[in-house]
Amino acid sequence: MKDQLSSLVVDRICTLCRQRGFSIYKLSQMSGITQSTLDNLMGRHTFNPSLKTLVRVANAFGLTVAEFLDFPALNDYSYEDDTDA
Repeated sequence: MKDQLSSLVVDRICTLCRQRGFSIYKLSQMSGITQSTLDNLMGRHTFNPSLKTLVRVANAFGLTVAEFLDFPALNDYSYEDDTDA
């Protein structure tokens, strides 16, 4: 299940990048997160980004963490079947 939850976050980042015309490189520069860290997250090699990473990504998009995490796919995610919780 962690893969599914992580994929939702990655999809959110991709959507926001497309909407704002950001590349992952530009997001890296704006967030202060290394390119390799973002590449690992986006390539689904790393799961469960830290809160610090989520804050920096959200801020780069001009959002709070609450705004960043407030989207239908995550709001509809069922934690009942999540064995990692």
